[in-house]
Amino acid sequence: MVCCHTGPADQGRHVVCAVMTEEFLAFTKAQGNDLSTPRPEYRFPGLKPGDHWCLCALRWREAHEAGVAPLVVLEATHEKVLDYVRMEDLVAKAVRK
Repeated sequence: MVCCHTGPADQGRHVVCAVMTEEFLAFTKAQGNDLSTPRPEYRFPGLKPGDHWCLCALRWREAHEAGVAPLVVLEATHEKVLDYVRMEDLVAKAVRK
């Protein structure tokens, strides 16, 4: 399982362990961040629905406000997310075991 971390070099705060969905991938592509197209020059295979990815906290919040936020794996999400997103919003989108 992916476990999201952050540090001073992480300008985007990639702290949300998100489970990709078709809706979210289309949304983020429309915002100018295409996560579904492979980019071999960056060793990026492209994401598909079901993949886990450390997502920027602000992009997750933006998607949540638009009604297309992906599910969240709380156990693998960094606590720094709480600087940007309300806990109750994360819990509402948490992966249920």
